[in-house]
Amino acid sequence: MADYTTLESLLEMGFDRNKAEKAVAHTGNQGIERAMDWLMEHENDPDIDEPYIPPAGNVIGSTEEQSSPLQSPSGTSEQPATENLEEVEDSKHPMTEEERKEQVKRLEELMRVRQEERRERQRQEEIEREKQRRKQGQELLHIKQKLQEDEMKKIAEQRRREKLEDKLAKQRVKDKIARDREERAQKFGGGSSSTALSSPPSEAPSQSSPESQGPPPAKKDYDECRIQVRLLDGTTLSAVFKAQEPLAAVRVYVEMNGAPGQDFNLISPYPRHIYTDLDMEKPLRELGLVPSAVLVVTKK
Repeated sequence: MADYTTLESLLEMGFDRNKAEKAVAHTGNQGIERAMDWLMEHENDPDIDEPYIPPAGNVIGSTEEQSSPLQSPSGTSEQPATENLEEVEDSKHPMTEEERKEQVKRLEELMRVRQEERRERQRQEEIEREKQRRKQGQELLHIKQKLQEDEMKKIAEQRRREKLEDKLAKQRVKDKIARDREERAQKFGGGSSSTALSSPPSEAPSQSSPESQGPPPAKKDYDECRIQVRLLDGTTLSAVFKAQEPLAAVRVYVEMNGAPGQDFNLISPYPRHIYTDLDMEKPLRELGLVPSAVLVVTKK
């Protein structure tokens, strides 16, 4: 009779019979409150609306168990006493309409309270999830900023090294030019480097001497060359360099005397050739600029 009462109470509250039967069965008929809790917790289950099939021998609302005769410990049926029959009849006495309404009202109020508690719990869970989401977002943003800062530091450090290496390379070229000028000054008897830059190399008198005899002399192996550079404004520079000096020495000379702070290319007009960064490390002799050559400065 207890199963029937719980089931009827759920039906009175408006629950579907199929859901009410499932609630009673899954809670082991432990009361209307447990059944209501089960319904609220499983109302979104995908199989909640599937027909309920009770296990064999366990039919909710059946009166077979209530009407079966009492069994004795030996297994034989015994006729219940008259007073026991009266108690059973009293326990089967149906509730009055007012009692039923009062019970339904109480259960509906209980259900409303449980629903409010459930909504509040869900709201708190949603707030907690939102906090976690924001926390994770802030952590990801912090990690991203840290990676960007590390990348910027790496780029800045790389640029600093490149500038330092470029500065050291230019200083090496300048030092080499200074040493070459000193050597030329000592070679020409202490004369100034400007005199060496402007004066053309004199040919050895032995070449034109009428006293020279024998086979014609071999082609002269020049160890110096005269470079004339035409600048962007049309003016020219002229200087004498060692044949083994790199083309970078000419470039540094132009930077210091005719194109300070400018980015330019060196070009040989005849035949036309644009000298690259790789050519800057090659000797003037290897580039075919000995004994003299004309170079043109152009913008990059």
